[in-house]
Amino acid sequence: MHTTRVVALLAAFSCAASGARAQYPQRHDGFWIGFGLGYGWANITCDNCVDSSSVGGITGFVKLGGAPSHHLLVGGAINGWAHSDGAATETLTNVTASLYLYPAARSGFFLTGGVGLSNYHVNSTPSFNGTGWGFTAGAGYDVRVGRDLSLTPVVNYVYGGVGDVNQSGVGTAATGWKQHVIDFGLGVTFH
Repeated sequence: MHTTRVVALLAAFSCAASGARAQYPQRHDGFWIGFGLGYGWANITCDNCVDSSSVGGITGFVKLGGAPSHHLLVGGAINGWAHSDGAATETLTNVTASLYLYPAARSGFFLTGGVGLSNYHVNSTPSFNGTGWGFTAGAGYDVRVGRDLSLTPVVNYVYGGVGDVNQSGVGTAATGWKQHVIDFGLGVTFH
């Protein structure tokens, strides 16, 4: 049900923006910032737990940086996923140094990748928390709707090799913790 809504929303925004594309050519220079929301599916594994099935949740991202060339943007990104069952909210977050490669400078299509930190957190009582290394990889398309504004549909893969997850007041609750999210989202990018 949620998947259908996300796909329909992405299609509607893409169609609405298609007329504006011809009016505003692509440019990749100077400072840029973007943010967006979407929906994604998370899986978690660890040494002493059963592999989780895909769990759906809301995703979001914030990104910013500079453009050293018309083909490359350099910056930082925060990608997050959250799921609530009413009693607690589980979040998976990556903070990465990221690159955005535009193979054709006049196209809005880009590939992205980044490396940094990954975090797992549950705000229950007691809470659970763990931080380790992580990376992101994805693709998107800047659909120009103004001189310095784009709607940006994206697909991302977010991975975290968290390691140990600790329970507050107790210590290590899980070891070998790994998490990944596949998400589809729509953002706004200011160039």
